[in-house]
Amino acid sequence: MNILKNLFLLNKKSEKNKDLISGLVDQYIEISKLVKEARMQQNLTVKELSYISKIPERIINSIENNNKNIRPDYPFIRSILIKLEECLLLKKNTLLDLAVKERKILKKEGKKFVFRKFDLINTWQGSLLYFFILVLTIFLLKRYFILNVNVIEIQNIENQIIDK
Repeated sequence: MNILKNLFLLNKKSEKNKDLISGLVDQYIEISKLVKEARMQQNLTVKELSYISKIPERIINSIENNNKNIRPDYPFIRSILIKLEECLLLKKNTLLDLAVKERKILKKEGKKFVFRKFDLINTWQGSLLYFFILVLTIFLLKRYFILNVNVIEIQNIENQIIDK
């Protein structure tokens, strides 16, 4: 009975996503602690850190308070974390290593192929399909014209025989 239940259970993905999200939040809690402690050790306010690093205050607050609604996604937060490491005099890649783990986890889930997200122009699958369509078209056109050329040549030969 459990096998049938697991086969038709649609919440499997949501359970995996919950584990994934909780793992990400734990890493960002660690990042937020490190940023806040380093800022406090240097006796900087959020406003001063924002001025030094040229990062908006709301972004720094979202990182320190682990607010995922305001916090930027991975490609953008990577550059922000690098800048914060420099400004807070943290060891190189301490914050970045935590964020890289997040990217690897997200990549594992994104390997599914969904047909409705299939893009003919910007993906290698689309390029491959386009290439096969071109080759097939060239093959069909070549075959069509070769067959027609032979028919035309035979008719020309028949007409020459009849004329003689």
